[in-house]
Amino acid sequence: MSETEPRQMPVELIPLEASVRLADELAREIRTSGFRPDTVVAIARGGFLPARFLCDFLHVHRLFSVKVEHYTAGAREQQQAAVTAPLSGDIAGRRVLLVDDVNDSGDTLQAARAHVAEGAPEAVRIAVLHEKDTTGCAADFVGQRVERWRWILYSWAVIEDAGHFARQMEPAPATAAELDARLRRDYGLALDGTELERVIRFNDLPMDP
Repeated sequence: MSETEPRQMPVELIPLEASVRLADELAREIRTSGFRPDTVVAIARGGFLPARFLCDFLHVHRLFSVKVEHYTAGAREQQQAAVTAPLSGDIAGRRVLLVDDVNDSGDTLQAARAHVAEGAPEAVRIAVLHEKDTTGCAADFVGQRVERWRWILYSWAVIEDAGHFARQMEPAPATAAELDARLRRDYGLALDGTELERVIRFNDLPMDP
């Protein structure tokens, strides 16, 4: 792809405080529903921070995880979602809240829910910060619905995803200023100077500052 042919993939950067606010709204919705989880299971890796926020808000002390791999860094998709690290604790007879950051195709939730069900919980409910209308597996609790498709980029994934975007650019950007301009043009992604420097440093991108 040449420099005159931008990718034009819309990206929405979600600040950390916005994620906390959505977790707060999820916790309120869960309490209103009458569901009282005694165990939270985070879908690794994106579900870790939302799950911890929900544990805090809902006073849940049992936090486990399960890893499902579906996307590589950025927006390149694999063939199918699969559990690559099994559930990290015993959930037999427990009321489980399964948590992820974004529900896109629904494949990740389907794989995780099926795996968790094998642990014989009393009940399982799913909570996500964002849910796109492209999903084939709706969550029970949703912080925000996304009707117009865009790549949701959380503050805890900026270095990884922006680094992936940078490596896909042809020709490769030669300076930080050029990278900044092309992230803005091709993705609508505006990073501050500190974030941009981290993207370059921790992805070992060969360019001038």
